[in-house]
Amino acid sequence: MSTLSWIIAASFLGGVLSLLFAALLALNTRTSWLSMLVSYAIGALLGASFLNTLPEAFELAEDPRQISAIILIGILLFFILEKLVLWRHCHLDECEVHDLQQGVSTVVTSSNHDHDSDRGRSGMMIILGDTFHNFVDGILIAAAFMVDVQLGIVTSIAIIAHEIPQEAGDFIILLNSGYTRRRAFLMNLLSSFATLVGGVLAYLMLDKMDHLISPLLGLASASMIYVAMSDLIPGLHKRPEISATAQQVALILLGIGSIWLVGDIFPHTR
Repeated sequence: MSTLSWIIAASFLGGVLSLLFAALLALNTRTSWLSMLVSYAIGALLGASFLNTLPEAFELAEDPRQISAIILIGILLFFILEKLVLWRHCHLDECEVHDLQQGVSTVVTSSNHDHDSDRGRSGMMIILGDTFHNFVDGILIAAAFMVDVQLGIVTSIAIIAHEIPQEAGDFIILLNSGYTRRRAFLMNLLSSFATLVGGVLAYLMLDKMDHLISPLLGLASASMIYVAMSDLIPGLHKRPEISATAQQVALILLGIGSIWLVGDIFPHTR
């Protein structure tokens, strides 16, 4: 397969598969599955970042300190972007977006009809934010595949792993905002195609500007580290009991192990 074929396949299948699994979880309210997926996603994100993306970024960079600076800037940038999203969605008495990002998978209900229009706008903002997020994911997938097929596959797995619980949370917010199940699914499906658009556009641009691949890999690492450490791990602390902690650690190690295993199955092609 050509590099572009890999990018198209990973972007399309990743978006569609993550949406299907997310819809299954959201519609069937399998909260235990969602919790396990969050733990696995943490391991996949950290494994992909520290075992694959970061080493490749440092190897391609002329100055490793530049990549370190990009990672720091990226983490700060994602912090600011998340703050802007939370500021837009959150109110003093409730914050449905923040709750779902912390792993809460119950639908927020309210009998106060004064908030109906706010919740409707909240649903639309979720779609817009998710579309932009998917577009960036496509760029990161393309950058990884243009370095190495193995890196692209590993990066795609990590992105899909964290997209499933995130998409499930978004699905629940849309339902709570007044969307029907059919409309919520179709809106999320359209949003998922932004990954394919981002991947193809990035391939066309990066093919002529390959000096941007290393910084983009640095940003990809920053994104995966930030999502794992800031958005996903705090939600696991809501279940501090020993049995839950042991399950979480085991699933995180499983996520890391799966990334390691993919690296062995698909050797470097560069």
